[in-house]
Amino acid sequence: MIAVQELIDQIEGYNPGSNTDRIAAAYSYGFKMHDGQTRHSGEPYFSHPVAVASLMAEQRLDDDTIITALLHDTIEDTDSTYQEVAGLFGDEVAQLVDGVTKLTNLELSSKNDKQAENFRKLLLAMSKDVRVILVKLGDRLHNMRTIRHMRDEKQVQKANETMDIFAPLAGRMGMQWMREELEDLSFRVLNPEGRSSIIRRFLNLRKETGDVVTKITDDIEEVLYNAGVKALVIGREKKPYSIWRKMEEKKEGFSRLSDIYGFRIITGNEDDVYKVLGAVHRRWMSVPGRFKDYVSQPKSNGYRSLHTTVSGRDGKRVEIQIRTQEMHDVAETGVAAHWSYRNGERVENPFAVDPFKWLASLTERFDNEDHANDEFLEHVKLEMFADQVFCFTPKGDVIRLPRGATPIDFAYAIHTRIGSSCVGAKVDGRRVPLWTRLRNGQSIQVTTAQGQKPQSSWMDIVVTGRAKSAIRRALRADHQESQVRLGRELARVALEHVGKKATDKALDTAANRMGLAGSGELLAKIGVAEVTGADLVDVLYPELTRQTDDGIDLPPERILGLEADQFAQPADCCQPLPGERIVGIATRGKGVLVHAINCERLVAYESEPERWIDLHWSQGKRLANQKATLQVTMANDSGVLGRICTLIGEQNANISDLKITDRKQDFYRMTIDIEVRDVEHLMHVTTAIEADSDVAQCLRKNRDN
Repeated sequence: MIAVQELIDQIEGYNPGSNTDRIAAAYSYGFKMHDGQTRHSGEPYFSHPVAVASLMAEQRLDDDTIITALLHDTIEDTDSTYQEVAGLFGDEVAQLVDGVTKLTNLELSSKNDKQAENFRKLLLAMSKDVRVILVKLGDRLHNMRTIRHMRDEKQVQKANETMDIFAPLAGRMGMQWMREELEDLSFRVLNPEGRSSIIRRFLNLRKETGDVVTKITDDIEEVLYNAGVKALVIGREKKPYSIWRKMEEKKEGFSRLSDIYGFRIITGNEDDVYKVLGAVHRRWMSVPGRFKDYVSQPKSNGYRSLHTTVSGRDGKRVEIQIRTQEMHDVAETGVAAHWSYRNGERVENPFAVDPFKWLASLTERFDNEDHANDEFLEHVKLEMFADQVFCFTPKGDVIRLPRGATPIDFAYAIHTRIGSSCVGAKVDGRRVPLWTRLRNGQSIQVTTAQGQKPQSSWMDIVVTGRAKSAIRRALRADHQESQVRLGRELARVALEHVGKKATDKALDTAANRMGLAGSGELLAKIGVAEVTGADLVDVLYPELTRQTDDGIDLPPERILGLEADQFAQPADCCQPLPGERIVGIATRGKGVLVHAINCERLVAYESEPERWIDLHWSQGKRLANQKATLQVTMANDSGVLGRICTLIGEQNANISDLKITDRKQDFYRMTIDIEVRDVEHLMHVTTAIEADSDVAQCLRKNRDN
């Protein structure tokens, strides 16, 4: 365990003005509170808070953050209280410790509903003071470094949670070194064989080629010396998980990967950044499409650097990052640079961003939008964890987007109205499909059209949370509007079938009797078959339905050939109708399933002739109460659906259910349950439907197809 003086010496190394008495008092208090507690390894528990405090000191953070790290488990795991911590170390420290405690209790890897709510709490804590997250990330990093002492199943759960949440969060906050280490520690747990294989291949490569990193570092230093630029060159092999991820993304083996080495060149000023780039590109050939200028277009977390990839020694691809020392400080510590000290004073780093602005805008947007839990999770992860590309409007404005974004994402990033009415796009002056993935530096021109609406297929194209949410809202509204239109047609046909009209007054009366908010809700429910046309008639005119049920108008349909104690039920597979030859299949009880003689399901009963019963329909007038299901493919144009419903009603058939099974931009495919008298009646209905010029196909379910 790190001794108190060792920790103080570490802090005074960058902040001689630190209040070491407060640090020592916090160390002593934490040691006392955790006395007798041990970790899974058997070490004193307080060794963990001290290690987290040391991690905060490595990032040159302020006293309050370090004290919070020393005490971050006291309120949760000891007899300490918020009031006691506040009395001893101040309200700010108490609030920070309490914030870390609440984050520790969040189950971020739980099921979606709970995870979504916990993510909201995570964002809320971040928006109040980002130092809560810095301590929590330090807490998770030390726990992952010592995870081998946990049970196997606990290791897997923590590693998954780290890979899914904390590693991307560290990266999004600009702490790339922490992201890489968290990913690699999780990779060690989740795929130890994969990680070992990467390390073995690195060892074999060193045996074959020697220390490539040192050789390339010497080459770069020689180039800089000849260019008259003073700079620090740092070379390294990429982390095993980074290599593994590239292998998975590119579907290539280790031997075919080129950029497995990374180099950083730290210059004295911004002018030298571009001088170094010129010198490097004059000496080695740059790889097309691999240059990124994050100096003129920094990331939202303040990250600035030039990225280029060149063909270096022996044709090996080498990734080089070029930046100043101030840019490097932000790149290494991210938002922590906002609080970092040097020589006893807060560092005024011009590139360090205010971490509260991004977080405040993010939480405000989520508070103002109506997100379902799954949408919220999708949105927040995209916003927080995605790498970015920078594109330009025709006027030169910069639009930041996640990697993989499309012109539709670009359009929604400008304005929801532009996104919803997007019909095309030009990238660098050339027209491209809307599913095109955008790249850094491209200029995008969006084409809109009045009357255009978001398409359901866009959900598979866009990647930004903003676009996905807007498209979902538009589709829900459009779908509800379609349901109301369909419900109005079904209500009209159902009431006209009994000689009545679907007036606004009648619909409002029915909605009131059913306990619904109004006719709009009633029509929507009819449109999705939650309420049928028969239900509507029964509510408004119960005397008509009772008359039919009592058999006053016409006698009910009868099937001949049954025993006195048997009852028949039409088989749903073939939906037999009067006028068709039928046969019965006896069930284990007294029921008989009635099939059309040509039903394919009858093959299954060929070996059981004793179950077959010869049946036929009775003669005489028939009610239109026999079910038949049609599958109709029709053009997606206004008025077509209404005409189909009218045609069915004009043939004196009743629609009992209607569902859209496939919705495309040009055609709909739907199933329509109708009630007819017999097979001849059905033929009249299908003929009338097929005669409509906007109907591509009308088939009887399970009979014509």
